[in-house]
This record gives sequence, structure tokens and C-alpha cells, in this order.
Amino acid sequence: MTDLAGIYNWRRIDARLTTSGQPSEAQLGQIRDLGVTHVVNLGLHEHERALPDEAATVASLGMTYIHIPVAFDNPTEADFERFCAVLSALGETRVHVHCIANLRVTAFLYRHARDVLGIADEDARRTMDTVWQPGGVWARFIGDLASVNLAHRPPRAGAT
Repeated sequence: MTDLAGIYNWRRIDARLTTSGQPSEAQLGQIRDLGVTHVVNLGLHEHERALPDEAATVASLGMTYIHIPVAFDNPTEADFERFCAVLSALGETRVHVHCIANLRVTAFLYRHARDVLGIADEDARRTMDTVWQPGGVWARFIGDLASVNLAHRPPRAGAT
């Protein structure tokens, strides 16, 4: 499967799951052309970089749109539980998960890999480490208590 490096913070997790920051309408078409059938958005519709009507755009492309609005300053366990339920329900379906910058998504996927799939911490956080190192409420959300009093940091040096 082709990768779409032109989409901000594009990452391929595996053959069925890709992530990114906010794609444009044209980029959503490219995502569909990869065989993706479902788009999950963790960003807020009110954000200045959000599409005016992403649900309609995704539907017009023949994909299913799922919105799980996660406030960047307050990710909750309920948000995470809904995210896990959606991923579980979609099974082996090709899915693209995005938010505005791929920060929310990579943190959610890290927790999902570690807590639900039972993947070792170092392997589970590999993708997140290529995008950012969460501090503050996001460090608390992922269980990194040593970083709760730190600001968000850039990707880990050497992360691939």
C-alpha cells in the first residue's frame, strides 16, 4: 500500500491502519484510494484547521465518518473507551484515524497498543515518539507520571 507523505504527520501503523494530522478534502480522496473505508476524527470541528464539513466530504467519497471529539486540554477515559470500542468494532477494516496534528491520535494508539493489545511499552510508543513526547494532561492520560509537570516535547531523537 502506498503512503501519503504529503499529509501532515502521516504515519502507517500497519496494512489496515493509517494516521495523520488534518487531511484536506483532496487528501481524503487519496486516503480513500488506498482502500480506506472508515475515517475516524479525534479533532474538534471548531478548530481553525478543521474542514468545514468533513462528515459530508467523507460520505461523498463513499467512506464512513466517525467523530470522537477529544478536547486537547482534557482527554478523558470515556474518550479512550469510545475509541477502543470503535477500533474493536471495525475489526480488519481499513481505517484512517486523524486529528489536527496527529498528537491526540498517536497518544490514543499508544495506550490502545499497550493497554488493550498488550504490546510492550517501548514498541507501543514507537509511533508516538516520532511525532511528540506528551507532557501535562497528555502525560497523565498515557500514564507517564514523570512527564506530567513537563511541557510537550518534540519527537524523541532517533525515533523511527
